[in-house]
Amino acid sequence: MNTFLAFGREHVERHFRKTGQSVYMYLKRHVREKVRGASGGALPKRRNSKIFLDLDTDDDLNSDDYEYEDEAKLVIFPDHYEIALPNIEELPALVTIACDAVLSSKSPYRKQDPDTWENELPVSKYANNLTQLDNGVRIPPSGWKCARCDLRENLWLNLTDGSVLCGKWFFDSSGGNGHALEHYRDLGYPLAVKLGAITPDGADVYSFPEEEPVLDPHLAKHLAHFGIDMLHMHGTENGLQDNDSQPRISEWEVIQETGTKLKPMYGPGYTGLKNLGNSCYLSSVMQAIFSIPEFQRAYVGNLPRIFDYSPLDPTQDFNTQMTKLGHGLLSGQYSKPPMKSELIEQVMKEEHKPQQNGISPRMFKAFVSKSHPEFSSNRQQDAQEFFLHLVNLVERNRIGSENPSDVFRFLVEERIQCCQTRKVRYTERVDYLMQLPVAMEAATNKDELIAYELTRREAEANRRPLPELVRAKIPFSACLQAFSEPENVDDFWSSALQAKSAGVKTSRFASFPEYLVVQIKKFTFGLDWVPKKFDVSIDMPDLLDINHLRARGLQPGEEELPDISPPVVIPDSKDRLMNQLIDPSDIDESSVMQLAEMGFPLEACRKAVYFTGNMGAEVAFNWIIVHMEEPDFAEPLTMPGYGGAASAGASAGLDNQPPEETVALITSMGFHRNQALQALRATNSNLERALDWIFSHPEFEEDSDFVIEMENNANANIISEAKPEGPRVKDGSGMYELFAFISHMGTSTMSGHYVCHIKKEGS
Repeated sequence: MNTFLAFGREHVERHFRKTGQSVYMYLKRHVREKVRGASGGALPKRRNSKIFLDLDTDDDLNSDDYEYEDEAKLVIFPDHYEIALPNIEELPALVTIACDAVLSSKSPYRKQDPDTWENELPVSKYANNLTQLDNGVRIPPSGWKCARCDLRENLWLNLTDGSVLCGKWFFDSSGGNGHALEHYRDLGYPLAVKLGAITPDGADVYSFPEEEPVLDPHLAKHLAHFGIDMLHMHGTENGLQDNDSQPRISEWEVIQETGTKLKPMYGPGYTGLKNLGNSCYLSSVMQAIFSIPEFQRAYVGNLPRIFDYSPLDPTQDFNTQMTKLGHGLLSGQYSKPPMKSELIEQVMKEEHKPQQNGISPRMFKAFVSKSHPEFSSNRQQDAQEFFLHLVNLVERNRIGSENPSDVFRFLVEERIQCCQTRKVRYTERVDYLMQLPVAMEAATNKDELIAYELTRREAEANRRPLPELVRAKIPFSACLQAFSEPENVDDFWSSALQAKSAGVKTSRFASFPEYLVVQIKKFTFGLDWVPKKFDVSIDMPDLLDINHLRARGLQPGEEELPDISPPVVIPDSKDRLMNQLIDPSDIDESSVMQLAEMGFPLEACRKAVYFTGNMGAEVAFNWIIVHMEEPDFAEPLTMPGYGGAASAGASAGLDNQPPEETVALITSMGFHRNQALQALRATNSNLERALDWIFSHPEFEEDSDFVIEMENNANANIISEAKPEGPRVKDGSGMYELFAFISHMGTSTMSGHYVCHIKKEGS
């Protein structure tokens, strides 16, 4: 009742011992099946049921069949003395006020996700007694057009007389002449549904007199009046089936293994993650990550130590949140088979109650995405970008010498040859994934693709249903070959010529990682900068040998380019920065696109090209490698002014070494250097939180083992800074076996669904 942090039963004792906080509020929601009356219906809700917690209810537990009752009491540690709430007689007024404030407060997740939680549509008061005219109107499945104009988009079906009319721009920002609203003003028919947005899960219904989107609980019946079977509808804009509407259903069924009798798995390592709306990208990556032993050991294996040394607010500590999520996935505590009695009860009642078992990653998502402009939104995101974001967080927050992300780290050798002088340059860079281009020219079914495209265009012209989608079949070996092919670098700066020249670049592996992450670059940018997806089929081999891609270094007869760096704009002073930086409108967009296609965030690519003075993609790429660890790496480009500051993330470094000036500030207050280092590491170098951490850990000097480890690691980092030994990499064999893959279903980076499949022992 002091920190307002919540703990489960197994962790509340640890918090009490750590902080001395002794007063806790115990909260529990009881879910009971409603007692049924003689007629079979549920009896009215009992009057003594108490609901005072703003909690998310389980969608699988229908409110018509279940009732909720909340229990609250104060618990005083260490004696576990309990006081039931509310209890005005026994408690001081101040405590009672505090308890009431907690019980009446909004869920933190409703505050974090207002777009998800607060837009709950009301049920229209016109839905229950809606009049529908028997005028014989039947709505065809396609070819819709406004009855008062020629618009074929943004069309609304009036649920009273079946008129199809266009809406206004504010319905969905797609334009219209407002004929649906005029129709209501003329005749007073209240409800309309948007055509093209009708699916088995619902539709967009608008109430003209209520002037807002609403819910129609009888929508299926109202649509059936006009011949529309809601259960067989799939949302499209103009009635024409999307190019891949039906094939997408098949794709979903294949990836989800629909129709296959699958055996549910329970226990450690078989726990699911609940989807928070558009969080499948995060769930897929985290399931794969915690299937790797190094991550299991680093976080779950160190759970007691990480929890004991977590800051006062563990919700803001990366290592604590990673450990919490990993424990949830691997412990088996949240993946238990149903009791035999429950199964018998379902069989006797002839009903199946599917429940989405698993854990909710809300707190983890809130933390890892809080400083990222994209991941902090509720929009769908790219799993590959999130993977790199996670690796960055792991690097910056590692404790001691153990860094589980090292299993992905490898060195890439890039060889660039100047086409004019024939001289070469070999450079190495660190990477965490292998990006393979889609070799469209290597499709094995080109004749089928040509025939399909001709049929599709003819069907579109004649407004007929589109043919079944034909995907290009690309051999994986062709993608691997495309990766190894030389690549033209048109804006290469040749140090031999001291000018721009044409160059040829090839990439090879200078080391092989323990775990090879492969991305098929199915997403690209169109001419309008809208991300698009290649709709192709690529068979992934179970075994992969890439030893032929091993780097060989400088070969006999090759002559190296002079070691001269190109002129780079370095914002080392505000006067020079303001005088020499290019105008943002003059950024070379072709270089930006080249970098974006490598998988880097678009805004980071724009900054890289901007801060290197349009010197080309190669120079900008080097800027990215240097700055990709900075916290504002993916934030939009902003012009630094005289009152601004340059990016301030580099001082922490790749190895999470706290800034020396912050360490000095803490030691000047009389604390030990080791204490300052540990506090800053535990709080991600936040000075205020580090001081709180120090005052909450008076037992610091007794923890000699941890202190020694932290000091040794700090000394190792200082030595490595004084004498650079190159990036930390491990070299493997170049032979890999597929153990997990993440699939994306959909046509856009902004939509669709990610699914993760993992091969485990015994499965």
